[in-house]
Amino acid sequence: MTTQTAKLGIPSRSPAALLRKYNPLHKPRTAIVLTLVILALWPGAVGQVTRGLMHDAYVGVSVFVAANLMLVYGSERFFNVNLGDFLRRQTFLQIPIAALLGMSPGCAGAIIVTSAYSSGNVTLGALVAALTGTMGDAAFLLIATKPLTAAVILPLSLVAGIVTGLIVDRFHKKHIPGRANASCELGVRIGKIRRRDKLFAAIAVPGLGLGLLDAFQVVPSPLMVTVGMAIALAGMALILLIWLISPMQAISHPDDPALTRATEETAFITIWVLVAYLGYGYIEAFSGLDIGAMFSTVAIAMPLIGVLIGFIPGCGPQILVATLYINGVVPFSALIANAISNDGDALFPAIALNPKAALLATIYTSFPALVLGYAFYFFAPGFLN
Repeated sequence: MTTQTAKLGIPSRSPAALLRKYNPLHKPRTAIVLTLVILALWPGAVGQVTRGLMHDAYVGVSVFVAANLMLVYGSERFFNVNLGDFLRRQTFLQIPIAALLGMSPGCAGAIIVTSAYSSGNVTLGALVAALTGTMGDAAFLLIATKPLTAAVILPLSLVAGIVTGLIVDRFHKKHIPGRANASCELGVRIGKIRRRDKLFAAIAVPGLGLGLLDAFQVVPSPLMVTVGMAIALAGMALILLIWLISPMQAISHPDDPALTRATEETAFITIWVLVAYLGYGYIEAFSGLDIGAMFSTVAIAMPLIGVLIGFIPGCGPQILVATLYINGVVPFSALIANAISNDGDALFPAIALNPKAALLATIYTSFPALVLGYAFYFFAPGFLN
């Protein structure tokens, strides 16, 4: 057992300790993974649709998310970026820098600002700017699949964060004290590149090639279809395993290697994307319902619904909204409203460190979200839909 766990990148411990810590039957994720495996292996139309959607999610989303994560985290490591320390030394530029940190894909930038506010190093306006600007892990999904939309929504979030932060600081100058002795942990540190990370990269590279061929609408040969399905299902199976035994709960540790962080976060994002794909695909394939038509009956409420979903902590619900937008189910107005109102995983440490400030900042972010959401709904209803 020691040899096998070392190969997987798991620290050597006693068999009993390993069983307690890594036994997947002790994790609620087991039911999800087993359900997905059973659906993929189910005979007939259910299994065929499931495998097709797994292929689409892996080739169309996962490999591009992994490439984006490697680019972002690799750049951070190469340039030794530490914007948190720079932020603490600023006064006049605090709000623009906080909004820029929030706008950066993922949740790490917003978490840095959250921790800085708890320490009394930035203003409430800077905290609101970061939470308004962040789209969380859904930004990676959007960049990978709809880069034009990302090129519009991220700068809009940045501007909305700066403006909202300046307004908040104009009227709210008093610092809200947080919980005593509270600390902000960015994530469990793994500390090295594991065998699973290398295997993930080995499958993702040809998967990215398949994704690029699909993006450029190259018609594959029958052999390529078979090979592509095998690569996609192998990649998805590995992602399910990685997510099942992952120590990561919300965000990877910034000191981990770029490949390790990309592996863990791609697995996390893929699970939510796959759930959205399957939910939409099953309804479309087996129910005969037109989801787009159903949502269109409550079209005027869609920006408000996007804002309300944004109140939910974590990146999962926001990834679902982005996935529905990618599939043409929800309009851009709902997406922009959700992108600005959601705080991603940064809301978890914000609640832990300073629940009163977290609640107030979340309420403040809803105002620009509603304004922009309904502005696009009324004045540009077909924009990027």
